[in-house]
Amino acid sequence: MSISLRKARTIVRKTLEHGREVGMKPLSVVVLDAGGHVIAFEREDGAAPGRFAIAQGKAYGSVMLGMAGTAQMQRAEAQAYFMACVNGVYGGQVIPVPGGVLLRDRKGAVIGAVGVTGDTSDNDAAAAIKGIEAAGLIGEV
Repeated sequence: MSISLRKARTIVRKTLEHGREVGMKPLSVVVLDAGGHVIAFEREDGAAPGRFAIAQGKAYGSVMLGMAGTAQMQRAEAQAYFMACVNGVYGGQVIPVPGGVLLRDRKGAVIGAVGVTGDTSDNDAAAAIKGIEAAGLIGEV
């Protein structure tokens, strides 16, 4: 299964809505398919223009490694050389912090990833989960 544009748009919309409801800073949200390709992206008014690359890096690392941002951060802290090598392999595109959320279907298969940036990394991840749940999918932070 892959993620549809409709579900990707739902994730983006509901993630941004949650951020506004709880008073987060302006967010940027990207949804990638299982191959790391962008399906949908939005940057809220007031968000820094460089946020696309950060959101994409969070999501890209998740989908390429099959490991959510929190697990990537733990791995980077335990084995910095490993994550440095991973970033070399992927051209510096991996940002190993929370806010990169692995996206699974109801059967547990990886179908993509969501990257959120703009607030604290933990808040970014929490907002992503709200969007993912609204789309009827499962997120792994």
